[in-house]
Amino acid sequence: MSSAHILVVDDEPDIRSLLKEILEDEGFDVTIAENAAEARECRRQRRPDLVLLDIWMPDTDGLSLLKEWSEDNGLDAPVIMMSGHGTVETAVEATRLGAYDFIEKPLSIAKILVTVQRALENATLISENLGLKQRAAGPVDPIGSSAAMEKLRGNARRIADHKTSVFISGESGTGKEVIARYIHVCGRRSEGRFVNVNVAGLARENPDAELFGIEDDGKVSFGSLELANGGTLFLKDIADMDLSTQARLLNALENQTFLRVGGRELVTIDIRIIASTRKDLLELVRAGEFREDLFYHLNVLPLIAPPLRERREDIDELIDFFLDSFVEKARLPRRTFPPAVRSRLKDHDWPGNIRELENFVQRLLILGSSDSVEVSEINAMLGIGPEAHPNPLFPGFDLPLREAREQFEKAYLEHQLKAFNGSVSRVSERVGIERTHLYRKLRSLGIDPKQIKEASKE
Repeated sequence: MSSAHILVVDDEPDIRSLLKEILEDEGFDVTIAENAAEARECRRQRRPDLVLLDIWMPDTDGLSLLKEWSEDNGLDAPVIMMSGHGTVETAVEATRLGAYDFIEKPLSIAKILVTVQRALENATLISENLGLKQRAAGPVDPIGSSAAMEKLRGNARRIADHKTSVFISGESGTGKEVIARYIHVCGRRSEGRFVNVNVAGLARENPDAELFGIEDDGKVSFGSLELANGGTLFLKDIADMDLSTQARLLNALENQTFLRVGGRELVTIDIRIIASTRKDLLELVRAGEFREDLFYHLNVLPLIAPPLRERREDIDELIDFFLDSFVEKARLPRRTFPPAVRSRLKDHDWPGNIRELENFVQRLLILGSSDSVEVSEINAMLGIGPEAHPNPLFPGFDLPLREAREQFEKAYLEHQLKAFNGSVSRVSERVGIERTHLYRKLRSLGIDPKQIKEASKE
């Protein structure tokens, strides 16, 4: 991973040289400028991760330059102001314009280093928090103890430290972004940014601007490629990228340089690409809708996010994760998910995968009127009547013994209750189970005798 790039702007040569020497000794990549004009040019050539900006300069003062940058497209990197003639009013104005901190001269090197480190850490936290908001209640790491997920996590860790492109395929809702973030966090680039680009959401009139940035009349707007410099760029739904942007992206990845839209000089980058798609990209290549050379450039390290129906044993862990998350973050009421309910959820194929399950759990918490989820609720939400469940008397031949036994007991007792019009006492005599024990068994299986009794009257 490349070191953080710091731009030092100060009209005093001794201060510029001192800061450059000290910061480079700390492992940072440093560019220096003696005035606002040079600072603009340096920033145009390469986006800094942090700026140390003097207030009093001969051409344009630091506050005016800070205001100029903040008004363009907002500050994309923390700015630390420096001044030997600072006042409270100046510090307040710098903060209002978006400066991270204000340091008085003569400079304390110890304070400079601490402030720089904190500013960079704060910028990383802001980026991570934006990512968390985008992910809402979704998992932070790939969840599941199934063999498929253990293998997927192992492969992700093995490739995490390599710069080579990663290509993640899988159905919609299988957690491809979660896998991409996991690769980023496990690798050497974890200190850099993880920039998420939804290719399908790029502006149709000018998609290149969002990826490559813009230069217009001396002003620079940085694109995703530069924002991800030193880190990871995740291209979600890469199949939706138009052919002209594909060609420009391939050239940037092969050369690790590119031109901004309207730019005149090449920008150098050091990024890792992780791309994902829910479509068959090879089929799109054959149809001429996706560049073959870009496909093979991205498909060096392929990973497949398995659909939820192929790892049903992970559903329990996912339910518990979403339940805890919605209770803690959304303040939704906690409800218990009895074994019969969990078994019923495992029977569903979940065509929308993890995302569908997440939404389903949220709906159960919002709409539920009791402390415990019932199987009848699940069936109602899935649009399935009690008689529509396949093999009602002999379910679960493809399930583990414990789950198959639960399904059999549920179907058996529902059948007996229907036969005796919902009378628990008569069923107790018929099946040879003490009534109190039978009531407990019915509750654990999510069976409501009252509902069956009411249904028998209709």
